[in-house]
This record gives sequence, C-alpha cells and structure tokens, in this order.
Amino acid sequence: MSTEPKFPNSEFVGIIKELGFRCEFCARCCTKEFNDHVFLLDADLELIRQIDPDAVTPAPTPEFCDQKGNFYVSGYALRTKPDGSCVFLENKRCKIYDNRPTICRVYPYMLHQEADEFGKVDWRQISGLNEHGRYNSKIEDSECEAIVRETRAYEEAYLKQMIDFFGAVITHFRKNNLKNVQRIYDRKMREFLKGECGLEVFVYCKGGFEKQKLKP
Repeated sequence: MSTEPKFPNSEFVGIIKELGFRCEFCARCCTKEFNDHVFLLDADLELIRQIDPDAVTPAPTPEFCDQKGNFYVSGYALRTKPDGSCVFLENKRCKIYDNRPTICRVYPYMLHQEADEFGKVDWRQISGLNEHGRYNSKIEDSECEAIVRETRAYEEAYLKQMIDFFGAVITHFRKNNLKNVQRIYDRKMREFLKGECGLEVFVYCKGGFEKQKLKP
C-alpha cells in the first residue's frame, strides 16, 4: 500500500516556490481584520503561560454544551485587546516573536480542505492570498521544504488534539450522563453576548479539562 499523502510534499513545495510569499511585517495577520483567534497547541500553551499566564483564554466558539449549560472547547487561544489585535502586538511588532505560537510560525501556509465560492472542496494552501505580504520572491528549495515540514507537523498536531478532544468529551459525557443540547448552547450564548450571564467552560488541555469562568 502506498504511503504517499493525497496532497504530496512535492506539490506543496511547488506552490510555495511559485507564489514566492515573503512577510513584510504589516502585522495585519495579528488583528481581527484577518484572523478570529490564535489557537494554541498544548506545547504552545505551556510556553505562553511561562511568559504571561494572563495572555490565554478559552478559544472562542465552543464545540459542545451539555444540558447543565456547561460549555466544552478544544483548547486555549491568545487573548486579544479591545480593538481585536493580539495581546502581544505592540507598534506592529510581536513582543514574543522568537517564542510565538506554532500557527504564527507557519502562517500563512495551511493544509485545510475547504469549499471555494462555487462549493468545490479542495486543498487550501495559503491564507489571505494576495491580501498581505510580497509575492514572486525567490525561495530556495530547502526553505520551501522546511516550510512544508513545519506546516504539515502543525496540521497533524492540531488534528490529533481535536481527535483527542472529541474522545475526551465522549468519555466525560458517558461517565456523567451528559449530552450535547443545541438549544441550550444557543440560548446561553445569546445571553452571554448580550452581557446577561457568564459562562462556565471546560477547556481541553493536556488530555483533560480545565474549568474556566468567562465574565459577560
């Protein structure tokens, strides 16, 4: 049986080389204009908590809500400022650049399958294409290959964390006789966004859940 991935490294290398993307430090990817949130893998979370424990928050849009009104989310994210920019962004520069999270290191490269405007599902390799950065730069094969390895490693780690999260939710729900209730999810989220209530969120972390309380 062939072990060649359905989207081979050679094809990804070719796309990176053809586009020739170079960051110009516009910092737009660090703002609400481009990205909803910076999701943290467990390894990222450990490092960020060493730098600033208050810089993390449960990732937005929890995946589940039980009949008791408790929410469940697959991990943490970086906090944002009131204007939606990253908590570590200062004068268009990252204050923790050398220790930035994995997704920040691989951005704008992606390996997601998404539908285009016509509904056709295909691989998405670049985020924010033609909306930031410089293109048509010369990138050596060795650098392209390094980008591919790092991007694929991130995507695999992210998928593993998501799979483990779903498994942990199933185990937790069965053990405690819980179930996901969409109408409670919708009602509680509306109340929270209106400032009428707080939320109790179980955040998946290091194989278990950490209970956090979010103020409205």
